[in-house]
Order: sequence, then C-alpha cells, then structure tokens
Amino acid sequence: MSKQPASRKRFAVSNIVILGLVSFFTDLSVEMVYPILPLYLTSALGATPAIVGIIEGIAESLASVLKLFSGMIADKYNNKKQLAFFGYSASFLNKAIILLSTSWPGILLARIADRFGKGVRTAPRDALIAESAENGKLGKAYGLHKAFDMTGASIGILLAFVLLDSSDADGFRNIFAISMIPALIGPLCVLFVKGGKRETNVKKLNFKWKELDARLKLFLAVIFLFTLGNSSNAFILLRAANAGFSSRDAILLYFVFNVVASVLSYPVGRLSDGIGRKYTLCAGYFLYGVVYLGIGMSNSAAAFWGLFALYGVYTALTAGGERALIAELAPARLKSGALGLHSAIAGAGLLPASLIAGALWDALGQSAPFMLGGVLALVASVAVFIALGGKRAAGCGLLSLPPRGADRQRG
Repeated sequence: MSKQPASRKRFAVSNIVILGLVSFFTDLSVEMVYPILPLYLTSALGATPAIVGIIEGIAESLASVLKLFSGMIADKYNNKKQLAFFGYSASFLNKAIILLSTSWPGILLARIADRFGKGVRTAPRDALIAESAENGKLGKAYGLHKAFDMTGASIGILLAFVLLDSSDADGFRNIFAISMIPALIGPLCVLFVKGGKRETNVKKLNFKWKELDARLKLFLAVIFLFTLGNSSNAFILLRAANAGFSSRDAILLYFVFNVVASVLSYPVGRLSDGIGRKYTLCAGYFLYGVVYLGIGMSNSAAAFWGLFALYGVYTALTAGGERALIAELAPARLKSGALGLHSAIAGAGLLPASLIAGALWDALGQSAPFMLGGVLALVASVAVFIALGGKRAAGCGLLSLPPRGADRQRG
C-alpha cells in the first residue's frame, strides 16, 4: 500500500483538528448548560423527574430520524460541510430560547431545537472525519475528535461551576447568556473545513438496509437494546443531588466524568485500531453496567466520585469506537447514511428509555432506572462480543477485513 502524500496528510489532519475545534466550542457551550438544566427545571421551574424524562425523551427522539435522513442527503449531494454548519448553528438558537423561557414547555422547545441541530450535523460531520482519516487510523481520528469534544465539555462544566453563585433563576440565567458566545464560535469554525463541495451529478436518495454487512446489522440491533437502559444523563445528576450533592458539587461530578473521557479518548481510539473494536466496545458496555448498578445501589459520596470517573472511561471506550466500526463496515456510498442510522437508532431509543426511567423513578424509587440500565448494558456487552465474533473480527478486529473494492475507505 502506498503512503499518503504529505499534502493529503496535512489536509486530513487539518480537517480533523478543525472539526475538533468546532465540537470543542459547541460542547463548551452545551455543557455550560446541560448539567444545570435538570437542576434549573426542578428547582426554579418546579418540574418533576418524570417531566425531565419527557423533555429529554421527546427532544432526542424527534431529532433522531433527522440523523438518518441527514446522512442520506449528505451521501446524495455531498454537502456535508453545509449540513454541519446548519446543524451547529442550532446550538446558538437553543441558548437563546432557554434564556427567554419561563416554564418547562419553553425548555422542551429549546431542547428540540438543540437536538434538531445535532440530528442534522452528526452524520455529515462523522463522514467528513472518516474521509479525512489516514488509512487504518479511524479509531485514532475519531478518538482525537472525541478528545476535543470532551475537553470543551470539561471546560464548559468547570465554567458553570465557577459561575453558578446561586441556585435561583438569575444565577442559572447568567450562565445561559454567557454560553451563547462559544455557541456562536463553533459553527463559524466549520467555514474553515476543506472540501465538502456539492455534487453536480445527483444520485438517487435511498438507503438499502440489505446492503449492510450482517455484523453491522446485529451491532445496530444491540445498540437499540442498550439504549433502552441508557436514559438521559439528567437522571444521573438528579440521582447525585438526591444522594446529598449540592448543585455545584453535582456539576463537579460531571466535570470528573468529562475530564477522564477527554484524556482517554485519543489513546483508547489508537488502542482500538490495534486490538479491534470488539474488545474496547465490550469493555465499555461492561463498565457502563457496573457504573449504573453502582449509582443505583450506592449513597456514598466517595463511591459517586469513582463511579463518575469510570463513566468517563466507558465514554472513551465506546464513543469513537462505535463510529469507527460503522465507518469501516458500511459501503463507501452509504457511509453517511449508515452513520446517521446508528445515531438515529440510539436517539430513537432515548424516548422510551427516558420515559421508562422517569416512570420507574416515580413508581419504584430512584434506584430502579439505574438497575435496569445496568442489567441491559451487561447483556449488550455479551451480545456485541457474539455479534462481532468470528475469524475476521478477531485479533486486530475489523482492520483485518480484506479490501472491498470501491467500498474500501479512501484516504
């Protein structure tokens, strides 16, 4: 195999770094708001945990179908850059709506706007990263992007902690206003992404499930099962608050989770290129099960600090690895659509997951949703190991797959 030209390699690295900066600023803005939003809803607006579940579930699920169609449109028109810019711009709109809202339906509208933007941008952005990655280095590319993402999130959470001087409505709203600045910088960075020219010969808009690899289909089915127990992180923050953590301390817990994920995402991505996605993904889902069972059963402050750190390890093991796996197994002409389908399936499962979590919390107690999530994650860990088994997925994992002609990843 010939080495990549130096100019092509610089192009690839610059694109991945720019897209990393886009996510850095956007997630800085998002995570200034996200960890305090359930606390704002319950303390300032009087919402119940069930209402929080409804808001999170509806927002994620209404946008989830966009992730598939956005990927299909990106495959058809090759307008990934334009879609990414539009999607990231919605983060700014989200902050403006939150700032103007005085009741929980307004927050619901804001969350829908935010998830709408995520639904539009996710698949095109992930496809741009795949196109820019070096041959055989998808885990490294997605791991680097996730490191930027989680670093921005960590800084955003730390800023929220510093700026939250009171738990009244004004204290929250000051943070909402400041978060609009990085929300504006993020989409502007997309303009510096190279490539992304529109296709003149438009292909038919379609996505054929039957053309996907059998292992990919099984993996997506397992992801849906896992998602049914993967309720919104809002419930984790509420659980910490009920375990005795103040609003500011709960933000610090979330900070620990993000810092661990940001530090480990890049090396774990490189590790998955070497040993195979199957092993890192299975380890990640297993850790998730341990974390959720621990959160459900424990009220110890020391245990919560450790569990949130392990939650960051889970994120590093799975967030980039899932996308790398999809990009490797999907045919080249369906790559954006397959990445969108993965996001859509995960998003679609969040509505029943959040509704179930809220209902279990109200009916059986705050531990119940975490016990369910933990058990389903352990089942998913075993199921993924089986689904990605076999000679071709062993050893170095999916990197040992033989070339598939035109479907092989270029550049």
